[in-house]
Amino acid sequence: MSNPFIVRKAAVLGAGVMGAQIAAHLVNAGIETLLFELPAESGNPDANVLKAIEKLKKQEPAPLSVIDRANCIEPATYDQHLEKLRDCDLVIEAIAERLELKSELYEKIATYLHDQAVLASNTSGLSINQLAAVIPEALQPRFCGIHFFNPPRYMYLVELIPSAQSDAAVLDALESFLVTSLGKGIIRAKDTPNFIANRIGVFSMLATMHHARQFGLAFDLVDKLTGVLIGRPKSATFRTADLVGLDVLAHVVQTMQNGLAEDPWHIYYIIPDWLQKLVDHGALGQKSGKGVYQKQGKDIHVLNPATDTYEPAQNEVDDEIEALLKQKDPVARFTALHDHSHPQAQFLWAIHRDLFHYCAIHLAAIADNARDLDLAIRWGFGWERGPFEIWQAAGWNTVAGWIEADIAAGKAMAEIPLPAWVQTVGQSTIQGVHTQEGSYAPITESWQPRSQLPVYRRQLFPDRLVGEEIVYGETVFETDALRMWHTGDQVAIVSFKTKKHTIDNLVLQGMQQAITEAEHHFRALVIWQTEPPFSLGANLKKATERPKTEAPPAPPAPPSAFEKFIKQIRGATQSAILQAARSLDVADMLMAGKLAEVEVMIAHFQQVSQHLRYSLIPTVAAVDGLALGGGCEFVMHSDRAVTTMESYIGLVEAGVGLLPAGGGCKEFALRAARNAVDGDPFPYLKHYFQTVAMAQLAKSAEQAKEMYYLKPADVIIMNRLELLYVAKAQALALAEAGYRPPLRPREIVVAGATGIATIKSTLVNMLEGGFISEHDYLIGSKIAHVMCGGDIVAGSRVDEEWLLKLERTAFIELLATEKTQDRIAYTLKTGKPLRN
Repeated sequence: MSNPFIVRKAAVLGAGVMGAQIAAHLVNAGIETLLFELPAESGNPDANVLKAIEKLKKQEPAPLSVIDRANCIEPATYDQHLEKLRDCDLVIEAIAERLELKSELYEKIATYLHDQAVLASNTSGLSINQLAAVIPEALQPRFCGIHFFNPPRYMYLVELIPSAQSDAAVLDALESFLVTSLGKGIIRAKDTPNFIANRIGVFSMLATMHHARQFGLAFDLVDKLTGVLIGRPKSATFRTADLVGLDVLAHVVQTMQNGLAEDPWHIYYIIPDWLQKLVDHGALGQKSGKGVYQKQGKDIHVLNPATDTYEPAQNEVDDEIEALLKQKDPVARFTALHDHSHPQAQFLWAIHRDLFHYCAIHLAAIADNARDLDLAIRWGFGWERGPFEIWQAAGWNTVAGWIEADIAAGKAMAEIPLPAWVQTVGQSTIQGVHTQEGSYAPITESWQPRSQLPVYRRQLFPDRLVGEEIVYGETVFETDALRMWHTGDQVAIVSFKTKKHTIDNLVLQGMQQAITEAEHHFRALVIWQTEPPFSLGANLKKATERPKTEAPPAPPAPPSAFEKFIKQIRGATQSAILQAARSLDVADMLMAGKLAEVEVMIAHFQQVSQHLRYSLIPTVAAVDGLALGGGCEFVMHSDRAVTTMESYIGLVEAGVGLLPAGGGCKEFALRAARNAVDGDPFPYLKHYFQTVAMAQLAKSAEQAKEMYYLKPADVIIMNRLELLYVAKAQALALAEAGYRPPLRPREIVVAGATGIATIKSTLVNMLEGGFISEHDYLIGSKIAHVMCGGDIVAGSRVDEEWLLKLERTAFIELLATEKTQDRIAYTLKTGKPLRN
């Protein structure tokens, strides 16, 4: 391209399910977007597209990062608004998968596109070269396929498919835009039916259906066998078909049947009778309320194809097979699967064998290298490992020998032998297709390195494949809980090692050490996890564990003794807390000891939060995925947060009967004071209170800004693999600007007793109306007490330590209640909240 490819404005042609959601993702990324549809037959010509935009606001999962983004989509019709295409740099066609309709549309719009505009078809399987043939010659270099996966906001994969005339520079520019601006993982696919991901993924589903019938396994049992137990999504096979839409699946299968007549597996490209019956009767899966599965009341029923009836889902994986699948060593796991006589084991070996066989035969025709095939399946279907990765980890040569033996014995789905390159890579040092230098490309018979496009320099640590080793920089220090490291520059990085990156005393100790170390030897500090989530917050599991005693505990001490303990520990030192605990009787002492430990941990947590806030160097939280509770408090106390759009951030402690005590309540009280209207912080505080008391979770980074978990200056990016690069850049920018820590506020105006009373009056009404329980009322009252600065005169001025002390006290008082302990225990056991 003669000029840099900058997308100032985009257009999507077609307001169906995919077209509307692609438009939604474009406006999520801050790109002005036109959405075209046929005019309504009567009334407002824009009615059809307006209906599609309105539907975006109600869909789950939400296509829009925040609801208001729907207003940024400009409706348009082909009859009235084609002139508006002249301002568009990118036009994505997403109408029905019919060649004649697409051809007709291209002819209509071609003259309205400016001479640098890119036209792309969001086809899932039609030939890009056939589509290109009907486009004016001058436009053909700027035309390609661009296959988004559903739902476009959440699915990482986009397949980019060139035609024979596509300009290489156009493809490179478009790929760079898709990676950074839309946050996608790009795979260059060849122009073959269904491209890479759907070709392999749908074959895998067809092979699974074939072997399910062969081994006589029920649909629900197959889903249990082919889901998380083998590193695939919980939706597994048949539930995935329901989610995608059985009509969509049937269409993809039909495309393979029509376009792959010479394929050795062509006989299996058929729509099963039971599936065709469901489609014919409108049972299309989740979107119609019934498909392979149907919810009847609270129970899930599954189709029995033998009787065409729905029966309760009740089949279970054999205990021995489940134990076998949980073996960590993939070589041992596959050996056991191959050798075991149980039908469930033989089924699992068969679906892997035929998938490996299929991928080996078709790799050269559909992809440039094995990496592209594996990443397409990981990113498009949500597998933990791609087919070749699984094969390589299980022992390339051994598995290849088993496949060849089954082909010779007539057990495989196709008779064609494995290609010669399988033996070639088996003779390599790595014995597989993925190495540190690159992944095997059968056409060139070489190991092909990753793309060298400049955009990928922003991905400091790309998704690792089996056979690749990633070294996360040079270690500064490491403990059992975290590691501090760097990549050779002046930015220190801290990564947690705890499960789900929860925060315990060891993490807090490590954080204190890391901040101090960074202040002495680095210019900035970034908190970044090598994989999501950012942090699920404080680890309170030990706080609710009852200590075991050989003898029955002594009778409980009188309530007054326990209450006295609670009062004694308010703001006390660690030694004073422990001394107070010793004064109680045995039963209360057990719980008091736990509370004492938690009190010390909370005080430590607050110290770390404050150290983050007032560090002598800039601190940056690099957030991807969940940042809950204490994780959110670390984000709120960092100088800057850099978050991916798909970051889910919130102070959710109220959901387990607690309140934020790592500085979260203090922080909202401080922000309310800074925004006080005529000296009154309450207009802001009541909003912050609702956010905390209702344990509201932001379901996008944009929503986190609306809820004030994120600050206006915090940065939102689209691509998770660019997170560390941008976070380091932000940290260094703060340092280069002559960073100084913020001044500590000496006086924070609070809402006091008047604010507490106002909030409590609302809580009383909710309690009397049956909207909240008595314990919810208690929790809300404690939160109000802390955020309003305690029972003091409205307009009083306090400091941060005053608010932090209120946090600690209220947290321990709630933790001491039986109902909060029950809530925590229930959530830890089930992952769900308890309303008591």
